[in-house]
Parts: sequence; structure tokens; C-alpha cells
Amino acid sequence: MTKVSSSYISYVNTREKISTDDIKFCYCTEFIIMLEKEYNQKTENEFKAYLESIGDSLVVVSDDDVVKVHVHTNDPGLAIQKALTYGSLTNMKIDNMREEHHERLNLASEAAATEKVEEKKQAEQKPRKKAGFVAVSMGDGLDEIFTGLGVDYIIKGGQTMNPSTEDMLNAIGEVNADNIFILPNNSNIILAAEQAKHLTEDKNIFVIPSRTVPQGITAVINFVYDKTPEENAARMTEEMKKVKSGQVTYAVRDTSIDGKEIKQGNIMGIGDKTILSVGEGVEETTLALIKSLVDDDSELISLYYGEEISEEDANALADKVMESYPNLDVEVHYGGQPIYYYVLSVE
Repeated sequence: MTKVSSSYISYVNTREKISTDDIKFCYCTEFIIMLEKEYNQKTENEFKAYLESIGDSLVVVSDDDVVKVHVHTNDPGLAIQKALTYGSLTNMKIDNMREEHHERLNLASEAAATEKVEEKKQAEQKPRKKAGFVAVSMGDGLDEIFTGLGVDYIIKGGQTMNPSTEDMLNAIGEVNADNIFILPNNSNIILAAEQAKHLTEDKNIFVIPSRTVPQGITAVINFVYDKTPEENAARMTEEMKKVKSGQVTYAVRDTSIDGKEIKQGNIMGIGDKTILSVGEGVEETTLALIKSLVDDDSELISLYYGEEISEEDANALADKVMESYPNLDVEVHYGGQPIYYYVLSVE
């Protein structure tokens, strides 16, 4: 069972507005642990607690015999030493965020056209990767989750802004990789991704037909570096099918769908195929939506709260979910998405 654990600080999306003196933890540190010792929930909690004591913006993803780690810290060596107690390390990457900050400010002062040419030139100078990732996302927090999981390029999307084929082609051009996996994360965008695939000649494009953000997150988590692109595409597609997704939003007009009478302003819980709950309040409607998605095989409930929901309210909802489903793991993440109070998944 794949699990994501995180403790996010919205740094990535605000760093252009702050000085380098405000960057508390300097080094963005990423690596994968190839487990050689027992690694259970207790072990993971202890590992997360240690990483949180030396840094922030933490993402820990465990899947079978590997653990993917992303953390901002002032001493990457401490994180690496701790990780070595669980197994060997691979795919290690350490970036100095203060230097990145200076680079961003310098680029921002240049003309947009010059900046784009320079970025493309720098990308071409880097060694071409075997695999790269493009994901459509709709919130600051969700952007950082995808970035923390190794996605190279984020396309802004959402209910009212579906990326075009041209947007997809631009993203493909920015990723210097032989094989690029596209995660549309919206049924309305899959066609544009497929069209971009057929128009690309110098790279192998694999469109993973994710219809929701949670499906996309699960898909990228299940990428395995030592498998072929074809094997990974099949694996990612198969694993995301195990995810049941939900979204909570409001009705903009009176309507009737699947026997449910909906008034303007009502809160709606939307499943993968239809509206599953309708209510007056966000919390009650979200709980009803979760109830309709949970079954005997469920193990994990993930909540991604939107820009209109406070962290306090999200945690209060999570407490109620845990009370209702004491045998399931419940994760809460900042999504930052507009329009949708919650995006959620049950796996």
C-alpha cells in the first residue's frame, strides 16, 4: 500500500517574494531509501519526527521496499545519516535554495522572451534524463506535492482553465528527457495530452489517463526507475485505478442530477462519475461523500484542503473522519485549490 506523509510550508510558491535572509532551511534534499531493514508505521513516524526536527517542507512516501524523501534542511548530512540506518540510498539530490532564489530574482529582471531562451539553453546543457514528468495541477499546495514527488513541469489547470494542446507541447519542450509521462489529472484534458503526444517526434510521450489529482499523485508515486517506460506506464495506470476520488464544491444554479434536487449555493460532494452527496455545510457534505466512497478494502483517506479552508478546520474534519474510521489511515495536506473546498481520495 502506498502512503504519503507530509508536513508542508508554502515556501516554493512564495520564495520570489522573500529575501534570502528569510529562508530558514537552505538545502532542498531528496533521495530514495532502498529498504534493508524492517520499516513499519512506528518506524516511519520516528523517521518523520526526526526530519521535522532538522527541517521543514517534508514529504515522505513509502511503497513496498522503497521510501522517497523530500526535506528542506540546513544539514543534509544529518538526514542522509539517519536514512542510512534503514537501507542504502539512491537518486540523491541536494539544491541550495538561496542560490536558486538569487537566480530567480535575476531572471525576473530580464525580458520574458530572453528569460525563456536562457532557461531552454540551460535545460539543454544538462544531461538528458531517461524519464521526465509533466502534471496538471490546480493549487499551490498540490503544485508542491507534485514537485516533491519529482514532477519536472507543472501546468496550471482547474475547472475553469483547461490547458490546451499548445500548453502541453510547451511543457514537453521544457522537459529534457527521452521519455515523458503526462498526468492530465482531469478528464477534459486527456485529449489535449494525446494530441500533444502525436505531435511530438523527438521524445517518447506516455499519457497516463488520470482523471483526478489524487489519481495523478498515486500514478507518479508508483513510478519505478529500473522498469522500462512501457512497464511504468502500465503500472502507473493500473495503480491509479485503485483510487476513488471526490471533490467538494458549491452549486452555481438550481438543478436536478441523478434524482438529487440541488439548489444554488448547496454544497456538493462529487465522485468519479456522479454527485454522491448534497448538503448545506461543507463538513457534513464531505463526511457524507467519504462515507459513500469507503468500503471494506479501504486503507487510506487523503484530504487536500482548498484555499478557502483553514488548516484548523481541515484538521478538525480529519479528527471526525478518524473517529468514524478508526482502522483507516487519514492524511491531511494543503492543496490550495480554488473552487473546491476539498479534493479527497480513498484507497
